Amino acid sequence: MTKSSQTMPRDILHVDMDAFYASVEQRDDPQLRGRPVIVGAPPAARGVVSAASYEARVFGVRSAMPSSQAGRLCPQAVFLPVRMARYQEVSRQVMAILRHYTPLLEQISVDEAFLDVTGSRRLFGEAEHIGREIKARIRTELDLPASVGVASNKFVAKIASDLRKPDGFVVVPAGQEAAFLAPLPISRLWGVGKATERRLHDLGLRTIGQLARFPEDHLQRQFGNLGPHLHSLALGQDDRPVETEREAKSVSAETTFAQDIADRALMEATLLRLAEDVGRRVRRGGLRGRTIQLKLRFESFETITRRQTLPRPTDADATLYQVVLRLLGEAPLTGRKVRLLGVGLSGFGEEVQPSLFEEGGAVHSALDEAVDALRSRFGRDAIRRGRLVEGDHEES
Repeated sequence: MTKSSQTMPRDILHVDMDAFYASVEQRDDPQLRGRPVIVGAPPAARGVVSAASYEARVFGVRSAMPSSQAGRLCPQAVFLPVRMARYQEVSRQVMAILRHYTPLLEQISVDEAFLDVTGSRRLFGEAEHIGREIKARIRTELDLPASVGVASNKFVAKIASDLRKPDGFVVVPAGQEAAFLAPLPISRLWGVGKATERRLHDLGLRTIGQLARFPEDHLQRQFGNLGPHLHSLALGQDDRPVETEREAKSVSAETTFAQDIADRALMEATLLRLAEDVGRRVRRGGLRGRTIQLKLRFESFETITRRQTLPRPTDADATLYQVVLRLLGEAPLTGRKVRLLGVGLSGFGEEVQPSLFEEGGAVHSALDEAVDALRSRFGRDAIRRGRLVEGDHEES
C-alpha cells in the first residue's frame, strides 16, 4: 500500500431521518401534513412522547416528555399510537437505498446510519454527489425527509447532518474540519454536558475553536483523560471506522431522555425495552454473548458503565434485563437524575450449548424467538411484558 493511499481521507456520510415516526405518520395520512403530530401515549394516559413532528416541536414538545405535559404545551396536536412494525418496515426500505451505494453501512438506530463511501467513488461519483442522490431517492421513493452530513470522519459527519435540520445537507471538505467546527458552541462536542460546559466556560472557552487553540496539557490537568479527547474532537479528529453488524464486537441500544429523569420505574421500563431491542438484534444475527453492559449518563453528563460476564453466552431478553436491573441497583443513583440509559451485549465467541431450563437456556430462546415473530408480523406492541410501560423514544 502506498503512503498516499494510507493517508487518503475517507468519505463518510451520516444519514438521519427527520422526526422519523411522525414523518411516517404524516406521509401515510396526508391530512396530517403541516399539523403538529405526536407519536406516543395519549395525554390522559401514563406514558411519554416517542416522537414529535417539527410542527409540534415549535411548542416545546420533545421525545421522552410525559404525554400529559405535551398535551398542555400543544393541545391542538394529533396524538397517535406507536406503530413500530410500520416504522421498521420503512426503515428497511431506507437502509436498502443506503446499501445500494456501499456495503459499509453502520445502522445506529431505526432512522440513522453511517456510510463509508470511500470505495464507491468509481461507481457513483464523489461523496457529495452520493449524499445528494441518497437524499433525493429517499424523498422521491419514500416521500420522507432526511438530513445528510458529508465529511471525512463520523464525528464531523454527525455534527453536519444535525446542523440544518430538518431536510438539511451539509458538506465539510477534508482539511476543513476544524474550521467548520470552530464557531460552534462547545456543547456540540460529545462528552460535554452541563457540568463540563460550566468548567470550560470558567476557563474562558465557549466555542469549539477556542477549545482547539487551548493547550492540550492544560486540558489534561483540568479534565484528566477527557481533556485530550475533547481537544482531538475540537480539531475535527475521529479515526473510528464505520462498522458493519458483521464486524461489530458488541450490540447495544440506548435512549437519551429529553428531560433528565429520577423515576426508577421509568428507568426499569426503559431498560426492559432496550434489553428487548438488543436481544432481538443478536438473535437476528445468530449471536450469543457473555458480557452484559449497563451504560448510565447523569444530568452532569458524567457517564459510567457497569458490566457482568456470564459463565455461558446468552441471547435471552430476560437474562439481559435481569442483569442490567441488578447493575442499576448497584449504581450511585441517590440524589441524581439520569440523562441516558444503554444496554449492551458483547463477548461473541465460541458457542456453549445451554441447558434446557437454565437462565438464558433453550426454553427462553424459543420463547423470545416466538415473540420476535409475533412482533415482526403484528407490531412491537402486539405482545408486551408486564413490566413494560408505554413509550418508545425517538428524536431526530
